[in-house]
Amino acid sequence: MIVLNLSCDQGHQFEGWFASRNAFGDQVAKGMVNCTHCQSAAVTALPSGPHVRRARHESSPDESRGGEIIADNSAVQMPTPEMARQLFASLAAMARGAENVGLQFPDEARRIHYNEAPARTIRGIATSDETRELMEEGILVLPALVPPENETH
Repeated sequence: MIVLNLSCDQGHQFEGWFASRNAFGDQVAKGMVNCTHCQSAAVTALPSGPHVRRARHESSPDESRGGEIIADNSAVQMPTPEMARQLFASLAAMARGAENVGLQFPDEARRIHYNEAPARTIRGIATSDETRELMEEGILVLPALVPPENETH
């Protein structure tokens, strides 16, 4: 799975999640990728920097564990309980603000994507297969488990 920064011909910028860059190209060619703001199908991927893994310079690769290069994870910040609380609060607020369509989620997401229903934020229930199918169609979904606030500790 890759995340691409996208832009439409109206200048709106948004993210898209795809199985690969080729999958993105195929979906754009079929008109399956639309701007999340204006629904324009004229979408392009913005340039992005590469992900580079750095090696530690304390020893040469031959001197470290049998030639294995050790990744430098110093730039990775470990999540704190406060960060987890903030993430949960954000997800819960988004879920509360979305219309709950329950088991109709896959069908309603498609109706919205194909302009057969008004654009709005929805939430509901979908199986992993249904979620995968929606994503393959170019429909942006965020699978997330957000329990009610009274069930967290």
